[in-house]
Amino acid sequence: MDIYEDIRRNLLMGHAKEVKALVEKALALKYPPESILKDGLILGIEMLSYKFRTCDVSVPEALMSTRALNMGLKAVTPYLKVSQRPKSCRAIIGTVEGDLHDIGKNLVKTYVSTLDIEVIDLGVDVSKEEFAEAVRKWQPQLVMISSLLLTTVDEIKEVLQELKKQHLRKDVIIFAGGLPVTPEFAKEAGADYYSHDALELRNFLDKNLDKILKVKKSNK
Repeated sequence: MDIYEDIRRNLLMGHAKEVKALVEKALALKYPPESILKDGLILGIEMLSYKFRTCDVSVPEALMSTRALNMGLKAVTPYLKVSQRPKSCRAIIGTVEGDLHDIGKNLVKTYVSTLDIEVIDLGVDVSKEEFAEAVRKWQPQLVMISSLLLTTVDEIKEVLQELKKQHLRKDVIIFAGGLPVTPEFAKEAGADYYSHDALELRNFLDKNLDKILKVKKSNK
């Protein structure tokens, strides 16, 4: 059994201290931090997401695994390669009102932070008014909206409508993502971009951030 499999197994069992210790052990053994994140923590949480969708895991078990994930993320994040891009871009991120899940949001936050983008985490259960207030306060270039539940996915539309109502929509680039979100839904809701997962979003921003910021600026 390799160390990545050990990390995944303990993550699924919700053993937070063991996950942290295994991540630290892997780092000490010079395993690549990106591989620890991708092949250990992310693959483990993807396995959890599948089990959750098929009702093979309970909500309390999922929450324990989430805590284990967060412990692992805290251990590996300082070692992830950071882009040399100056922090000329700010993003706010949050999970919509009524949704208390932070697994996907935390992964996105971790990956985006490796690009040296300043990330303001609004947390979970964030109302449309709170999103608008954060845009006004922090003046970000990017807004990342997450939903994990079918019952809350329409809140993404509500956030966008609130930003329009408060004349803030044109100032920001909107990314929408989460388990129930599809490219078609994101487009219909009025988002600028859809992201399937955290790694995909990270790679897209790494290649295209300067370009989309310039396009946004020229369209103001």
